[in-house]
Amino acid sequence: MPPASASVPGEDDTVPAVADAPMSGALFRAARVHRITAGNLLRETGLHPGQELLMMRLWEQGEQRQADLVKTLGLDPSTVTKMLQRLEQSGFVSRSPSPDDRRAVLVNTTRAGRALRDRVLRAWRDLEAVTAAGFTDEEYRQAMRVLTRIEENLSDTHADTDGSSPAG
Repeated sequence: MPPASASVPGEDDTVPAVADAPMSGALFRAARVHRITAGNLLRETGLHPGQELLMMRLWEQGEQRQADLVKTLGLDPSTVTKMLQRLEQSGFVSRSPSPDDRRAVLVNTTRAGRALRDRVLRAWRDLEAVTAAGFTDEEYRQAMRVLTRIEENLSDTHADTDGSSPAG
């Protein structure tokens, strides 16, 4: 096990390893590098990491309420609002009041937003290839099982601590 003072090589914002939480530290570092790589691959699209997930949802489901995007993406409403403002300023989405509910805002892709789809999907295929480079089929399946288990563990913990799970 590395000493507590070990850090990830890189810039001034290195992430220190935590001796008492090696898995969490490794997961944090991997997620950080994954996000940086995603950002590099998405750069030519004009999107920032995270924005493509919102766009993918719109491409798959079509126009939807902003509140539904918040729920589906599992993000804070202010984060989604900021994301949508930036996407709207870039000309990739449009927002309009719902004709059925004055409190609701409908979000849809624009022609420019729809034109990004193939490039974004290609960036994600490239990200997958880089992420899984050198894995055997069995290692890939094992990694997917481990990551799914981690996600389930964290989701269970989140539900237990945010008051959304029923009392047991």
